Amino acid sequence: MTTQSQIPPHTLRAAVKYGKMNRRAWLVTGALVVFQIINFADKAVIGLVADPAMRDLGLTAGEFGFIGSAFFFLFAIAAIAVGFLAGKVPTRWILLVMGISWAVLQFPMLFGGGAAVLLVTRILLGAAEGPATPISLQHVHGWFSAKERGLPSSMVAIGSTLGPIVAAPVLAWIIANPALGWRWAFGFLGIVGLLWSLCWLFIGREGPYSHTSRQTPESEMDDSAEEAKQEEAGAAVGRPRHGESIADKADLLKIVPIRRVLGTRMFVAAVLAGAGCFWAQGFLTTWSPKYLASVVSLSPEMIGLVSTFPWVFGAVALLVLGYGSRFLMRKGVTVRWALGALFGATLLCSGVCFLLLPHLGGAAAVIAVTVGAGLAMTYPLAPTALAFSVCSKQRAAVMATLTGFASMGGVVAPAMVGMLMDNAGYLPAPKGVADTAEMAARLAEGMNSSFWMIGVYLVVVGGISILLLNPDRTAVRLQERFAYNG
Repeated sequence: MTTQSQIPPHTLRAAVKYGKMNRRAWLVTGALVVFQIINFADKAVIGLVADPAMRDLGLTAGEFGFIGSAFFFLFAIAAIAVGFLAGKVPTRWILLVMGISWAVLQFPMLFGGGAAVLLVTRILLGAAEGPATPISLQHVHGWFSAKERGLPSSMVAIGSTLGPIVAAPVLAWIIANPALGWRWAFGFLGIVGLLWSLCWLFIGREGPYSHTSRQTPESEMDDSAEEAKQEEAGAAVGRPRHGESIADKADLLKIVPIRRVLGTRMFVAAVLAGAGCFWAQGFLTTWSPKYLASVVSLSPEMIGLVSTFPWVFGAVALLVLGYGSRFLMRKGVTVRWALGALFGATLLCSGVCFLLLPHLGGAAAVIAVTVGAGLAMTYPLAPTALAFSVCSKQRAAVMATLTGFASMGGVVAPAMVGMLMDNAGYLPAPKGVADTAEMAARLAEGMNSSFWMIGVYLVVVGGISILLLNPDRTAVRLQERFAYNG
């Protein structure tokens, strides 16, 4: 029978059973969920303002697509650089700097910036937001022991999908309001970002399990039992065996050269899979509202609502897959099948939806976009799987490097779709005039070409992920060949 001393005091189980919990840990988790909401709202705003911004600034579809892609120009470089920095600098301060930067970069468009200002601020905003997901995950892991990180990690990941859900209806109302307009969508996000940063200044702290913290974690068992457990686990992981799950041993892995991790087949597979996920995100944040307006013929009010559907579906998918993975690992299933293969199968299903999309219209098209793009929102499972194969000190760097490389898909998507629309002969209508039936058909032709391409890509990388996203095998090989004491 489970006793109170056997349940870690900072977990939700303890909170429910005994009314005790580490309030700071869950307060920090909640703040990081809001942080991720703001992060993805900042991405989604560019798509929501597409129509009025293109007309007011005199931009073609290709030019606006280039601005959408510009968000990712420095995304990878910043993600990688900050990921390595996080191994030495407390992540609470990195998160604060990011929050303030996001807010400040929104205001130039509120105060009348043109196309050039929009381009520059999107580039800088992408650099400031590049490290968001890996740093958020690294920080929340510092507040929970290894076996209790699944739920808070899933919550932070779901925050990524909640951004457009929460923000899209509000921003759509601001954009449609004659007294405000599309520029105030940027201003609103800037104000929210400043408020979050002020709160984080008082809330943000390093957790007791952070490698930069000097705090001592609350005892979860008596010292002698803990010492015996650590010695036993340390001996077991010194020579990991093939075919065993690495789930219970990941925190005891030794340091390996980063270049060796980046050269594994698993890392390459995760990059390719992540690029497909970022492609879908790039499409959603830049072109999805335009697709819903011109091809599905939705009203501006309905676009704000329907635009949230993929993100809602993605949040549900993340929650289901997160709990499913946790259940399977508790049953002894290896991380490869409980997480890696599950993620790969999800991408394969996403690809099938995109392949069907060119043949659909109306409600069926909305469903296909919702399911296809929503399933691609499960990208956080890729860095989570990869994190099992390296030690805690290297996870931020490895996850950030993966995110940086994978974000190239976000660079490609907006520009690629815009180029295909231009090639199909699409021209934006003048300000205040809706697209003609001919222009809507050309827009659909260009977008359908992109759906075919990403559909095939996701099916292929989904299959590759099922085969190669194997942290159990990767961890064993890295530890046997390259491990050293850092």
